[in-house]
Order: sequence, then structure tokens, then C-alpha cells
Amino acid sequence: MKRALVALVAIGVCLPVAHAGKLIETGWDHVNPERLRQNLDICEQAPFQGLVIQFSGPGGQPQYRYAHSPEVWDESAIPGIIADLQAVQPERLKDRFLQVNANPGDVDWFDDAGWEQVVHHWRLAARVAKQGGLTGILFDPEPYREPWRQFSYAAQPQVAEHSFADYYARARQRGREVMTAITEEFPDLTLFCYFMLSVTGTAADLDNPIDGLVGHSYGLYPPFIDGWLDVAPETVTFVDGCERAYLFSSQLEYLGAANRIRNTCQRLVSPENRRKYRAQTQVSFGVYLDAYANPPDSRYYIDPGDLTATQKLQANVAIALEVADEYVWVYGEQASWWPTPHTRAAAASWEERLPGIDAALRAAADPTGYVESLMAQRGDALENLFVDADFSGETVPPAEGTATAPDWEQGDAPPGWSFWQASISEGRPGWDREVGHDAPGSGTLTAVGEGCLIQSIEVRPGEAYGVSAWRRIQGEGSATIRVRWQTPEGKWHAEQLDRMLGTSAPAGEWGQMAGLVTVPDGAGKLIVLLQASGQRSDEDVIWWDDVVVFRVE
Repeated sequence: MKRALVALVAIGVCLPVAHAGKLIETGWDHVNPERLRQNLDICEQAPFQGLVIQFSGPGGQPQYRYAHSPEVWDESAIPGIIADLQAVQPERLKDRFLQVNANPGDVDWFDDAGWEQVVHHWRLAARVAKQGGLTGILFDPEPYREPWRQFSYAAQPQVAEHSFADYYARARQRGREVMTAITEEFPDLTLFCYFMLSVTGTAADLDNPIDGLVGHSYGLYPPFIDGWLDVAPETVTFVDGCERAYLFSSQLEYLGAANRIRNTCQRLVSPENRRKYRAQTQVSFGVYLDAYANPPDSRYYIDPGDLTATQKLQANVAIALEVADEYVWVYGEQASWWPTPHTRAAAASWEERLPGIDAALRAAADPTGYVESLMAQRGDALENLFVDADFSGETVPPAEGTATAPDWEQGDAPPGWSFWQASISEGRPGWDREVGHDAPGSGTLTAVGEGCLIQSIEVRPGEAYGVSAWRRIQGEGSATIRVRWQTPEGKWHAEQLDRMLGTSAPAGEWGQMAGLVTVPDGAGKLIVLLQASGQRSDEDVIWWDDVVVFRVE
């Protein structure tokens, strides 16, 4: 826990706040349905919200994932695979994907009999994913068996007989056939790809993008995707996993790739499919764990600078989650998260290879859950830096008073707290000595159109803090926490880095809001605003209680 954040605190790195993104595990330690069922408890302990499942039978055989083959599959293991998947009821790993590979890739696009089998393989994968209760399919387009390259025009057996335009049209046809089969079995699946048009994105810069596809090793992939779009219903979600993000190490790189995927790359599909592409394609990013564990002379290496490798990983994952639409996938080869028959992956755990990685990924992907877990771990030993945070009245404000800005007023606010409301608001703060979350005592805001209870502490750049509070609502209005920053002199600072916290708990029940914040450069004060908005009468009341602000080290 401490190792995950200490250097970020020391040098003042300000991490972006992840939205409701999800980390998906994939790599050499893939589980298949049998191993997932056997090791679910272990898998659930890892810091992920989902994972990729190898499409194979008991003991890893047969390997159904190699879909782009003219081979007629022995489907005798399929009922057992579905039964294993149906038996798994995870609490955390909700987003699960069945792996399909474009391998061996030895089917010519003009081979009707061969493509009849390829389409059937995709259909079978969709059927298993649907009946097994999965989110969808994970597609790996990369060739692993030379000389076969499914999407390279130059590698096709009949390249001398057919032009690129001929192959382009046939690839689009095969895409339609595949998607038709998929959606007949699983009409609302998510088709998660390690990469989609991001792999050929530079071709979209040309006046005629096809000129950039003829010699590209994935030149026939865009028309295959175009065929998907021709027939895919609006219930299908596509995910471009942008595998090229393996070496990204800045927010600018992630933002640039996201813009290319969302905007520029649409020029690689037909005009009639561009609206569907924009509406149904999500941006994702791949994070290659080995790049943080490899030696500096490796082809895949990310320089951590003044951070440790684990801390650099946390920073990059946080950025990726902030920019991505929903998913970020974490790929690893030289270590494992759970038992695996892959001997090289099984040689070490990822916690051994990158100490602190578990806490780092949890903090990046689920800052709310991370803060809640820290509070539970520390229990009574947790040092709350706010005064009268439980509104019991047993603590007193600092000697210099609580009004830290001219427009804040003590008024009838609870001890230790200040109050502010907009000029158009005519509400009031209060101190309820009877109602509370765990014990009597809470702060209240009544008939406040826009206002808040306020308290602040002095901080230093780079420090990380957990923030938590509980609220209950009566009548109209909404409640949120806003964390803001001031300079040491009391001037508002870095407003673009304000953090909002909320809860989905019903209004009439106590709901917890929690999150992790990092003090930005130039800040000297952390300001917590317990906000109310939209209240209109004395019947509208928000109770606040058990506010906690603590240092994360």
C-alpha cells in the first residue's frame, strides 16, 4: 500500500481521477473455463473487474480459439465448457470475454468452403459466450504462425489472380458473414479487439486511405470491420483496444490516440457506416506489464523517471482509464496473477516482479473502493485530519477560526465548520443533535438552492488524501462533495483539478461518498465542500455525517 503511492507523494505527481472504468486482465496466464471454475476465489482477489478466457476444453485441449482455420472442429467438449462458464458466479469479475484468434490465418478470402468453417467457428464462440453468461468475445487479429497473415494482401495465396480491390470487397463480404453469425447467437455482445482501426490509423491521413492499405500488413482488416458494421445491430458494442498504447507514457499520447480512433479512423470505413462506427465503437488501451519489469535495453521498456516502475505503472493506468471510454486491458507475459500451466508465466507472481502492483492498480482503477478499504484496514488507528467531523460537538475549531475566506460564514454552522451559499440562495446550515449516521449528531443544509458546509486543512503538493463522508436526503435537492484547492495564501487554485464525489444510494438512506485526491503543484490548502443544490423549501434537508480526511502514505 505505502509503496504504491510514496514516490508520487514525494515528487508531486498529480494523478488524473479514473471514472467508472474497468481493468481487464489478459496475458500468458489466461484461464480457460475449467481453470476459472477451479480458481475463481483466487482470481477474484486480483485487482481487476474482468478477464479474458481462453477458448479451450479440459486441460487446454482442444484449442477452439484458433478460429481462422478451414479445420472442422470436434465440438464434443463444448457442452462441458458452457457448463464450467455457467457454474462461475463472480462478484468482481463481471466483464468476461472469450478469446478468438485470427489464426492460423491460412484461409484465402476467396475460399468459400474455408470461410464456411471460419464463420461457423465464430458462431460457436458467440454461442458459448452467450450461453456461458459472458460479456462478449475478445478478438486477437495478430498473426502468430508464419507465413500466414490473414489481413495482409501480399500474403494471400491468390494475390496474382486478384487485385487489392477484389480482396477488399471479399474481406468486407466475409465481415458481414461473420457478424451475421455472431449476432444470430449473441445480438447484444461486446466485441473487444486488441486493436481495430487504430492499427491502420495512419492510412486515414491520406486523401485516398486505400493507398495506405495496399501494402499494410493489416490492409484487409478495415474492410473486414466495415463488413461487421454493415450488418451489426445497434445493440453490438465494438472496442478498439489500441495495442499500440503499450509504450504510452503521457496524457498527450493517450489523448492523441483516442482522438484518432474516435475521429480520424472513421475515414477507413464506408461513409454509410461512419455514424454507426462513432456511436458503437469504444476507445480502450493496452497496458503491457512487462514494459515496467524489463531491463532498460529491452524493446519494450518504459522509463519510470523519478518514480519506481510500479508507481509509473499506476500513473499511466490512471491516465488510460481517464481517457478510455470503459475498458483498459492489462497484458502480462513474464509473471502471473493466479495458477497457470504456462511455465514462463508461472515462474513468478506479478507482486514479486513489481512490488506494490496490486495496491497501485486498485488505487488507479477504483479510488473509491481503495479509500474505503484503507479506512477498513486502519480502523480506529486512522487519523482524521478534520475537526468535529462526526458533528458530535466534542471537538473545537482551531484558534484562528474556521472562516478561511471572506465569503465564508460561521453563522449557525456546526462547530468547526463554515457555511457559504450563492446570493440567490436563502437556505441555512444547522446542527442536528439527534439524527446521525452511526451516532447522534450531524450537520444539515436546509432550503439551500446552492451552498455548502466547508472545512479545510493545510497540505503540500504531491501528498495523497482519502476523503469520505455520509449523506442522507429528505425532499428535493442533491448532495455532492467537492474537493478544491487553494494556494498557501488562500487564493483559489487549479480549478480544473477539482474533484467531485457522489453516491448512488437512495436519497432517504445514508450513502457514502469516498475518493482519493492528490495535491497539485502550487496548492497549500485542501478544501472540502459538502454541497447542496436544488433545495426549495424547509421540507428539503440534507444531513451530513462522519466526514473523514486522512493522509495516504
